[in-house]
Order: sequence, then C-alpha cells, then structure tokens
Amino acid sequence: MDIPKVLLPKDLTQPTYTGAFISVCCCVFMLFLFLSELTGFIATEIVNELYVDDPDKDSGGKIDVSLNISLPNLHCDLVGLDIQDEMGRHEVGHIDNSMKVPLNNGHGCRFEGEFSINKVPGNFHVSTHSATAQPQSPDMTHIIHKLAFGEKLQVQHVQGAFNALGGANRLQSNALASHDYILKIVPTVYEDLGGKQRFSYQYTVANKKIQIGKMS
Repeated sequence: MDIPKVLLPKDLTQPTYTGAFISVCCCVFMLFLFLSELTGFIATEIVNELYVDDPDKDSGGKIDVSLNISLPNLHCDLVGLDIQDEMGRHEVGHIDNSMKVPLNNGHGCRFEGEFSINKVPGNFHVSTHSATAQPQSPDMTHIIHKLAFGEKLQVQHVQGAFNALGGANRLQSNALASHDYILKIVPTVYEDLGGKQRFSYQYTVANKKIQIGKMS
C-alpha cells in the first residue's frame, strides 16, 4: 500500500535569519522566566502579620521576663524585686532565678533575674521593700542593661523594640527620685522557613519620674 506523501511549502522548511532570531529570543525569554521563578522560590521573604488574639496559646497565660539592672549606689542587701497584678498576685522580694552581683566594692549592686508575669495589667519593680531595715534615703539611680519579654530572638534582618529600655541611664538623676516606666507590650511571633514559631514581645515605654522628699 502506498503511503501518501505530504509536501510542506518550501518557505516553512527553509531556514531564515528571521526565524533564527525569533527562536533565540524565545529561548532567552524562557530562560529569563525560569531564572526569575527560581530566584523568587529560593529568596527569603519577611512577612509581617497583625494578630488580634494572643498567638501563643500554650503559654498558660504567662510572659517570661528577663531583667538586668545596675544600681551603683545601693547595697545588694537592700535590693529586691516586687511583683503584683490585678489577679491578686503580690510578691515582695522575689528571688527565684535571680542573682545579685556587688559593685563598687559592695556599695552598689547589679540585679539579674528571670521571672514570669501574668498576662493582665500589673507591675514589677526593683525596690528596697524586702530589706530587713529600710534605708532613710535610698539612691535609686540606675542603668538598665536589659529588659526583654518572651523568647530571645537572634535573627538577622529582624528589627524591633524587643529591648527598648536597654541602655537607659539614670545615673545623673536626683538620688531621691523614683522612676516609673509605663510599658505597652505587643506579642510578636517569628516563624522560620521550617515552620517553627518563637514567641517574643516588643514594647513601647514612657518614663515618669517621681520626686521623693528626704525622710527626717
């Protein structure tokens, strides 16, 4: 049986410079699209999202706090941490997971502590309330080295107010002044490429200084 032959027009089979140019352009364009998609797939993208509810459901209603503060003119025997909140917690002289390091030949103190607070309005403060004998005129001038909440994030290109009070220097303040720091804490979730989440907190701060009269 004879197989019919199909003859193509000569202009469809004969190579031309125009056809070669179009073919090269198409190959270059397809290579460009491939590389663009590959670059977008490999590149790391930082995405910010806003949560209305608390994202850390497994925290048990607690926030971890890390505090490091130096009081160069207050003896370590006088330094204590007090914690209270609207859930009825009132703790004076909290000492768990904390340490005191003498400064200036024992005349000053650096307090380092890690503790947890409830996710309700409240306050914690370094004071002399837990001291056996209250000093007449405690010098509360200080330097805050670190005040951070939640897990510690060490991630490049992620910036934020995770240690907004770090470096706060009140050494030139009146020795009889009491300093109140009013914080607004914002939960922050970091999720890496593997899907692992870490829960930290950023915060803003306002400072209020209260002048205390010298006790007679």
